[in-house]
Amino acid sequence: MERKDVFNKVAALVADHFELDPKTVTEGMNLQSDVDADSIDFVELILEMEDEFDANISDDDAAQLITIADIVNYIMEQGQTK
Repeated sequence: MERKDVFNKVAALVADHFELDPKTVTEGMNLQSDVDADSIDFVELILEMEDEFDANISDDDAAQLITIADIVNYIMEQGQTK
């Protein structure tokens, strides 16, 4: 899967989870400050990412995923694309 496709899937999940317009989701979006995600929101989003990409994201790795680009890069690096 190409990076653009991974981004589009991640953006769709983020938009759906936080009730955002998908067009407003950018790679630079910070999940902590831009969408005010609390720890429960973040855990739920990580679980959705794991389901979507058939991935197992450790707690340590998840803590490093601050922006949309971080998530996309992580998925691409792990080769976790369906």
